[in-house]
Amino acid sequence: MHIRVLGCSGSIAEGCRTTAFLLDDDVLIDAGTGVGDLPLEQLERIDHVLLSHSHLDHVLGVPLLADSVMRRRLGRPPIRVHGLPATLQALRDHVFNGVIWPDFTRLPDGEHPVIELVPFERGQHLDFGAGRTVEVLPALHTVPAVGFAVLAPGGAWVFTGDTAANPALWQRLAQLRVSHLVIETAFRNDEQSIASVSQHLYPAELGRELQHLHQPAHVHITHVKPGELPQVMSEISALSCGHRLEALMAGRRFELA
Repeated sequence: MHIRVLGCSGSIAEGCRTTAFLLDDDVLIDAGTGVGDLPLEQLERIDHVLLSHSHLDHVLGVPLLADSVMRRRLGRPPIRVHGLPATLQALRDHVFNGVIWPDFTRLPDGEHPVIELVPFERGQHLDFGAGRTVEVLPALHTVPAVGFAVLAPGGAWVFTGDTAANPALWQRLAQLRVSHLVIETAFRNDEQSIASVSQHLYPAELGRELQHLHQPAHVHITHVKPGELPQVMSEISALSCGHRLEALMAGRRFELA
């Protein structure tokens, strides 16, 4: 298995793409603006999309993907978009509503849609064949949210999703062997107030959270706002947590064995 980082920024600017990871060639983990850098032939191969939550920077690629590949996927099964029931309902109500975007869960026709919405629950294991299993992890955000663990014999690749301080996450990770931890830090320390209101992490809070990870892991910082990376990483580098910490960058590849 391999995972490619398509986008990992907290918003957009030149060279910045929002959250999207590609597992092998056919499974997207979140669908932010990074999806748009894939060639059309690669977009056509995507069969599954896993959504951590309903915020625009994580779901924007879903309706655009549907429009791009609908004609090329005629006669094939629909792209299965997996999410919490509340996340999928938000897509129905606010995206695929005929006002913001056409309803691709009914196009090109009701019997052969290009998109199928598939609910999951926290704690569920999703099987994508070829030994690929993804566990749905708890997250704590302003809307119902999850993270994901791609399970592999050599250790799990874990993506927290957007999250505030989250005891339930660390309780579960204590039971897993974690190889890579992709965790958000959306704000600087001097933006603690807005981080708390929006239920995101900031460097000092990240340090407190990582104290609950008792196994050494390679920690990758994601969701930093454009232009803020030097200051956020400077504050993170001052942490003493016993883990290897680095900023995640688009284009990074992980090989899982």
